[in-house]
Formats: sequence, structure tokens, C-alpha cells
Amino acid sequence: MTVRSLEELKRLKEEALEKRRAQATTIRAKVTVGTGTCGIATGARDTMKSILEFIEDEQANDIEVAQTGCIGLCEWEPIVEVKIRSEPKVMYGKVSVDRVKEIMREHVMGSKIVPEYIIPD
Repeated sequence: MTVRSLEELKRLKEEALEKRRAQATTIRAKVTVGTGTCGIATGARDTMKSILEFIEDEQANDIEVAQTGCIGLCEWEPIVEVKIRSEPKVMYGKVSVDRVKEIMREHVMGSKIVPEYIIPD
């Protein structure tokens, strides 16, 4: 797409900002999966797929899913970070496909942290 005028650029910028504002008000939770080399080697792709399937099955359109690179805690991979609006983020370690459903159901959907999978400080 070629922008042909300053007015067109301003319009595109305003549309993008408006879209972000609308999205920010509808997103209730963000789930981030560590997909660095260690994460992929330990099953992060399957973990990510399971999270996406859960969201689709539950029709939970207010959950954003993202990927990130190496988190630096290789021994805890696959790592999943859950951030629900104003609550502090929670890092879960060794998140297998089986653990995804419990974390998603309890924490993301029910706002109850699953302490047995949290990465200790």
C-alpha cells in the first residue's frame, strides 16, 4: 500500500489507534508462551496449540495469545505467562498440554492461580 498524502497517513494512523483502543478495552487476559529454542525443544508448540484450541473451544475472544523468545529459565520450559488486566503476571513452568487446560480453566477463566505450576522466585 502506497500512502499518497499526509492526510491519508493521518487517517491511517487514526484508524490504527482507534482499532488498538477498541481491542485494549475488550482484552481481559494475555497469555504468552516462551518459544525460544529450549521452549520449542520441550514442547512449546504443542502447548501453544493447546492454548489456542482451548480459546477456540470456549469461544473466549477476550484472551490475547502471544509468543516470545527465550525467557532465560530453560529448566522450566515450556513457560507460560498469564496476565489478567490489573493483576500481577504469573509465570508457569513445565506447562504440558495436560496442564494447559487446568491453567486456562482455573486461572485465565476463573482468576484462581494454580500454585503447583508457578515458577518459584
